[in-house]
Amino acid sequence: MPNSNVFLIAGHQVCIRFADTTVNSMTLLPSFGAFQCCQESDDFLFTLTVDDTIRPAGNKKLVRKFDTGNGDTLVYQLPDGGYQFIIRDIHDRDCCLLIANSDFSDCRCALNGDWLMRSFGLNDALMLAYAFAGAYRHTMLIHASTIMHHGYGYPFIAQSGTGKSTHSSLWLKHIEDCQLMNDDNPIVRIMDDGLPYIFGSPWSGKTPCYRPVRARLGAVTRIERAPQNRIEQLGPVQAFASVLPACSSMKWDAVIYNHLCDAVSRIIETTPVYTLYCLPDQEAAVLCHKTITR
Repeated sequence: MPNSNVFLIAGHQVCIRFADTTVNSMTLLPSFGAFQCCQESDDFLFTLTVDDTIRPAGNKKLVRKFDTGNGDTLVYQLPDGGYQFIIRDIHDRDCCLLIANSDFSDCRCALNGDWLMRSFGLNDALMLAYAFAGAYRHTMLIHASTIMHHGYGYPFIAQSGTGKSTHSSLWLKHIEDCQLMNDDNPIVRIMDDGLPYIFGSPWSGKTPCYRPVRARLGAVTRIERAPQNRIEQLGPVQAFASVLPACSSMKWDAVIYNHLCDAVSRIIETTPVYTLYCLPDQEAAVLCHKTITR
């Protein structure tokens, strides 16, 4: 019998089942410890079965190959509407085969290689499954560094290398009563009250910040490097164009993409979105804090 483990992530229960093996277990997922829960649900966001005997589908069509920054991922469409992913690391080694049904509620994966390869592949598979299953529940993974301040969450979005983490560190250093929620992949979810909330997640990039915390989404701020500090609030069209690229999505899957666009639209309707043109200095953090928390 597979070994089942249940986790509560942004209010959704996720089940991970390990087939009998000596190489695959919860030791591959050290960042998930704080999210583990005891009470099982009959309404999992998704179930992922880890079984190295799973083999690639024979009949498939290559849809996309994309660079995650840590390696390439190949995406194939299956005849039944499901998907197959090959997850490769930065050394171009196949770490994980992931097969999912059309709504990502039922996923299976096979891992390959040493501990590091298996841990990397399994974490990426879980991120993919969460992002795409979450789209059906008004839930999205966003690429952001996020500060929690006085009960609100403030994600900073930007292209990789622009300075999201640097700006968060400036808040932590110069603004009182701040905490780091997550440094790479927090979760935003539209709750039953119609408002967006932001949650910590088991995925935080290079910064080990894995916190099962939640806060009302206070504002979204896009960071752009500039020779002087200034900030502006964006109109609805600009705001949508800023937030959408920060969310994990599959543009080629119309159903998932439409769900994501609906959720982003709700964020725009309820939450201010800004662009901060800035230097990496204290003045930028003070200006941003003064503006977006008012």
